[in-house]
Amino acid sequence: MAYFEKVKKNFGFGCMRLPMKGDEVDYEEFSKMVDIFLEAGFNYFDTARGYMDGRSETALRKCLTSRYPRESYILTNKLTHGYFKTKEDIRPFFESQLEACGVDYFDFYLMHAQTAEYYRDFKECRAYETAFALKEEGKIRHVGISFHDRAEVLEQILDEYPQIEAVQIQFNYVDYEDAAVEGRKCYEVCVRHNKPVIVMEPVKGGNLVNLPKEAGKVLDDLKGGSHASYAIRFAAGFDGIMMVLSGMGTMEQLEDNISYMKDFQPLDERELAAVQKVQEIFRRMNLIPCTACRYCISGCPMGIPIPEMFAAMNTQKIYQDWNSSWYYEIHTKDRAKASDCIKCGKCEEVCPQHLKIRELLEMVSDQFENRQ
Repeated sequence: MAYFEKVKKNFGFGCMRLPMKGDEVDYEEFSKMVDIFLEAGFNYFDTARGYMDGRSETALRKCLTSRYPRESYILTNKLTHGYFKTKEDIRPFFESQLEACGVDYFDFYLMHAQTAEYYRDFKECRAYETAFALKEEGKIRHVGISFHDRAEVLEQILDEYPQIEAVQIQFNYVDYEDAAVEGRKCYEVCVRHNKPVIVMEPVKGGNLVNLPKEAGKVLDDLKGGSHASYAIRFAAGFDGIMMVLSGMGTMEQLEDNISYMKDFQPLDERELAAVQKVQEIFRRMNLIPCTACRYCISGCPMGIPIPEMFAAMNTQKIYQDWNSSWYYEIHTKDRAKASDCIKCGKCEEVCPQHLKIRELLEMVSDQFENRQ
């Protein structure tokens, strides 16, 4: 696509995680990593004010933008909910980001972490319109969004703002069919709207590097690359995916990623078959066998998003990480929670899997609503 013409290759440096020396960024190490990344022919960097409490932006100024000519790199930043309350707050915040990063324009500027709730706030503050105006003024080259909600919400945003030029989504082989993340569905929405896709969390925050033993053996038996390589190459292999980001906190991670992304090759049939086996292993891990057919929802008098509840619970069982809580909160922000179940049993009457949904919702409630 024309507006990606200055982007070299399809792999980007996500600056949410950087090399550290105690509580501070290790500027010397990060500078070396920047040098190696650029020398290998890559040029895309991604940051946001909230990353590392603002230290990501300033580290980029110190280690990248003050050391290289502006045309030698692509820099993406984001407008994050919580850093503005009114339309009038947006421009001063944006200018502070330019200053923190040491640049006079951003190549891409994304409306950050869009959900149904955040989107309403962004619209009320005319955030999109402000970004488009900044583009007209030359301070932004391209306006996009990063997204964390259901595909139907993404469809709404792209319908209402067709000027959006790129969409950043969470996309990996575990979340591909996940009912809470809806990786495949969100990707398909982007394809229908002809929007280039930027992938975040291709290794699911490191979880697809630290695989369960059985899953790890499947990939090790290929005698090929690292566990991360299969996850990143899986994501990068889809049509329309223009960029895959990786948050790299060590030189070892950087060198590994460069080794297979410098001359990118999609997964071959044997590798795809192995990834599918890993997907099957995850599905077998004592998870709730919900197929997300959604028959249970239409008859639920409380409107509980039952498949999304179960998807979040499964993520918690596999990873015990923040993602499951995050997605649970997204899917219950404006809808009923698991504890709202009145135990009428209508859901169980229509469930093709014959799940004991009422008992399972109690488990979900105990897991997510009664946390200390």
